[in-house]
Amino acid sequence: MLYSDSNGSRENFAKDPAVVRLGDTYFLYYTAYEADGDRFVIGIATSDDMEGWKYCGFVPITQECEQKGIAAPAAYLENGKIHLFYQTYGNRRLDAICHAVSEDGLNFTKDGTNPIFRPTDDWCCGRAIDADVVAHGGKLFLYFATRDHGMKIQKQGVAYAPLGSDYSRDTWTQPIRGSILAPEFVWEGECIEAAATLTQDGKVYMFYGGSYNCTPQQIGCAVSEDGVFFKKLFTEPLIRCGREGEWNASESGHPYAFTDDDGRHYLFYQGSPDGGKTWYLSRCRLGFRNGLPYVDEFFN
Repeated sequence: MLYSDSNGSRENFAKDPAVVRLGDTYFLYYTAYEADGDRFVIGIATSDDMEGWKYCGFVPITQECEQKGIAAPAAYLENGKIHLFYQTYGNRRLDAICHAVSEDGLNFTKDGTNPIFRPTDDWCCGRAIDADVVAHGGKLFLYFATRDHGMKIQKQGVAYAPLGSDYSRDTWTQPIRGSILAPEFVWEGECIEAAATLTQDGKVYMFYGGSYNCTPQQIGCAVSEDGVFFKKLFTEPLIRCGREGEWNASESGHPYAFTDDDGRHYLFYQGSPDGGKTWYLSRCRLGFRNGLPYVDEFFN
């Protein structure tokens, strides 16, 4: 699989994938450009095999908090409805997480309390981007990237809401006011972002992008028993950027974990061959052995 979008104002641009299955259809949501301007919107594509994808449109900008753009979606299926968690864009410290719901995967009803979540600024700059959610222990955990007060170091935070709630603004709680994952290894640079979580054997596995875009960003992994406190599993990237001339020569980053109905795990991620001028999406199969994830198969 290799997918990009040229329906917007920028050719071959698709970033920040999120995938969910509704019935027999796979829905791919991603960051794209709108057709008539410079704002980010959330593109939509569908597939019946996760290999060939058909562009179906985008999630329109409709609310005041979205006016500078929306991006970086996460998709969660609950009771036959797709919940989309996504960020506002272009507001620096004020960017926050929004929520919308769809019954058909194409038409979304926005949450009237948007933005639904922004962290307190006593431990970070107050920003929340790159949403990801996972159900664990009766809660829906919301993972997000934020920065330190100097807007230099990107790190991960967490909040949760009761599973089955409406996920509006008043349902979210910060279990700790502090980072749950921050850069420490050389390859992670000054950034950990784009949490991508799945559950396996009662644990939450978090795949993440280490280092800022095209520096290069590569993918690591951490694990948690409770969804709050994480331990990194590797000191080196699990998925590295490609070689010169390959589609991901500048980056393999911003992952998204998807578990299909048959229990198979996949990791979708973005790549750029040219320092961020163009962006593509691909995927790999994930397996687990002795509690450690491994890449089973690439789909390039």
